[in-house]
Amino acid sequence: MLDFPRWKTIGISIILLLGILFSIPSFLPEKTVNSLPSFLQAKVNLGLDLAGGSHLLLEADIADLRKTQLANMEKTVRTAMRGESGPDDDIAIGELSTAGGKISFLVRDLEKLDEARERLFNETRGAQLTGQRDWTVTVVNSTRIEMTPTSAGQTQAVANAMDTARDIIDKRVNALGTREPTIIREGTDRVVVQVPGLQDPAALKELIGKTARLEFRMVDTNADPNEAAAGRVPVGSEIVPYAEGEGSGAAFEVLRRQVMISGEQLINAQQSYDPQNNQPVVSIRFDSGGSSTFAKVTAQNVGKRFAMVLDGKVLSAPSINEPILGGSAQISGSFSVASANALAISLRSGALPVKMTVVEERTVTPELGADSIRKGAIAGIIATVSVLVLMLVVYGRFGVYACVALVFNVFLIIAVMAAFNATLTLPGIAGFVLTIGAAVDANVLINERIREELKRGRKVFQAVELGYSEASRAIFDANVTNVIAAALMFWFGSGPIKGFAVVLTIGIVTSVFTAVTVTRMFVAHWLRTKRPTSINI
Repeated sequence: MLDFPRWKTIGISIILLLGILFSIPSFLPEKTVNSLPSFLQAKVNLGLDLAGGSHLLLEADIADLRKTQLANMEKTVRTAMRGESGPDDDIAIGELSTAGGKISFLVRDLEKLDEARERLFNETRGAQLTGQRDWTVTVVNSTRIEMTPTSAGQTQAVANAMDTARDIIDKRVNALGTREPTIIREGTDRVVVQVPGLQDPAALKELIGKTARLEFRMVDTNADPNEAAAGRVPVGSEIVPYAEGEGSGAAFEVLRRQVMISGEQLINAQQSYDPQNNQPVVSIRFDSGGSSTFAKVTAQNVGKRFAMVLDGKVLSAPSINEPILGGSAQISGSFSVASANALAISLRSGALPVKMTVVEERTVTPELGADSIRKGAIAGIIATVSVLVLMLVVYGRFGVYACVALVFNVFLIIAVMAAFNATLTLPGIAGFVLTIGAAVDANVLINERIREELKRGRKVFQAVELGYSEASRAIFDANVTNVIAAALMFWFGSGPIKGFAVVLTIGIVTSVFTAVTVTRMFVAHWLRTKRPTSINI
């Protein structure tokens, strides 16, 4: 027991001092924290229920996903029918239709019907969830091929789209500079978004609800305006309406269905200003493949018009005065600085694979969070004072050591949470208070074991040594089971449950360290200095 080397004392002292040092920023105002050195600016973030903020529940438009799935497969079919070795390897098709939620087309050369079906078999992969195919490929009337999405394929498509949507929403929200947003999937087609500290849910909805599907398409100059007004357009074209506030009086444009270049080929998008009129715009830059395609298409269509289409609405349809080289372009419209910046964020993070609509919206006010913090602080103070008084009354000097260790434990918990940039929620405060109450359990076990050894007639040094060594086994076993329970809560839980599990785990680790190692250091130095022949515990 007396063998407590100097290096261990120095090491433990450094850990305790660092705990105090790195916990202090969490108690200081934001302005004061920003003036500190960068390595001291880490602090515990407050969750939505403590800092206030916005809560949104988003639901996917499955019908839109089915439409996108059909459009993507249509492109795949046209690509598959083009031969890899040149025009001689092409398979001519006609009358391609996407009506009824399936793809149907005519194979003009019946001798190539089996080859066409084989190419499509290679393009339709199996659904990962069930191992079944995601599309069925059948021959109808000996001349036509029909492709129908399977239920397994649609289930897989929804799962993939929701995973992608969750990641893209995460990128967009984090681009706002917010701290510790909570973005999780709920059920098969919903995503929960919680952003602490953000009191403008309208801006949040606008940002994460925008699909941001950008397309560049040629205007069909052969379309008759009168026929288009009646809903009749040439084959291969469609009517696309203008976005609100755009179009200079025109309600729509007739565009070729073929997409020249899409937002998937963007590598950057930034809000900037038009040098001619100083209006906010979005400057975009394509990757190498997109740059080459854009330059080629604009060179072939000088004098013609092309349209910038965002989420199925035309933003603008300027004329191509000269080839656009360099892979850069500019999206103009009725933008404010805020809306242009939001669009740039959406384009940078990528297009959502499915439209998301807000089905539930809540705003938590900072006043409610402040009340929760106040009540949590009161609960923590009461718990701490009660434990301190009990330990002092029951265990005397050894109770003092336990109380000092408990104070260090509080600082260490806050320091570790700050180091990991953890978020403190209301359930986290509950975990914090629970940790304080349970932090002295180890000291109770140790002190009671020392009492037992003294009653058996052991010498002071031997009783203390046995008390710490024998009680440590029970302490270890009890806390291992608690950590396992907390780990399971973190793994299978979400949001508040995870916050509770994180604080509880950190508290368990730090309380074992302070209750066993730190108090043992205090007791060892006292015994070595005073060498008492009896103790009152």
